[in-house]
Amino acid sequence: FAGDRPVYQQIMAAIRGAILKGELPPGGKVPSVRDLAAQAQVNPNTMQRALTELEREGLLLSERTQGRYVTSDAKAIGELRKDIARQAADSFRREMAALGFNEEEMMDFFRERLLYIGSGEGGKKVG
Repeated sequence: FAGDRPVYQQIMAAIRGAILKGELPPGGKVPSVRDLAAQAQVNPNTMQRALTELEREGLLLSERTQGRYVTSDAKAIGELRKDIARQAADSFRREMAALGFNEEEMMDFFRERLLYIGSGEGGKKVG
């Protein structure tokens, strides 16, 4: 883990991503704190903090003797997906504005990139 964000927040982001990708499916059991900490090469206390925060967010549920599970609440997972997409869109807009793009130019650029990515052309302009 690197960067300017605390490690536990980076772990939370990774687990959110695993939930959205289906690597940790709705209702699925989450590995133990000890196993996750060993896998991520972090202190178990750091992993515990990340998991506790995800419980507070409602993405994970704790069953005292059974361990932790991913929520089965499709609405909560859908909201997570939208929230992450919103953050990405906001970041894109800020960065494009910093480069001097106006809103219309941003939309044109984004449409062009969607066509480029969807075409599988690997860098060739489509259109």
